[in-house]
Amino acid sequence: MGGRVEEIFVTGEGSAAMESVEEIETIEGCGIKGDRYCEGTGFWVRYGDVCQVTLIEGEHLDEIEAQGLDIRSGQHRRNIVTRGVDLLGLRGKQFKVGGVVLEYDRSRPPCKHVQDLSERGMTRALRNRGGICATVVRAGPIRPGDTIEEA
Repeated sequence: MGGRVEEIFVTGEGSAAMESVEEIETIEGCGIKGDRYCEGTGFWVRYGDVCQVTLIEGEHLDEIEAQGLDIRSGQHRRNIVTRGVDLLGLRGKQFKVGGVVLEYDRSRPPCKHVQDLSERGMTRALRNRGGICATVVRAGPIRPGDTIEEA
């Protein structure tokens, strides 16, 4: 697989700006300590749509950025930006991110809410490249530069 973590983003409240961080702590059965969905404050919590950890491919962000959209500052609303890994290829698998074990949950298509918080055209730009949701199987820290491999 040979992928790695490129960037990490979190926010403590739904609809608040995503912040770039140098480390996150994951919690089994919850997600990312301090992040909106682990804290129960995410926009989609009221609809029962919770992702413990979201990941998106940096290569897809490169393509979107080339279209002139500001996607690099967390506008994608995903927690972990990866490089060198086909996230959809992880379907049905557990995978390691550093020492943390995650399990593919489902793809994460973009929603209008992402566009409402960013700019016109964002939902369309993220179509078929909105990343995935994963659950935490074995907790621990994740940092930029950590490797991503099958568990």
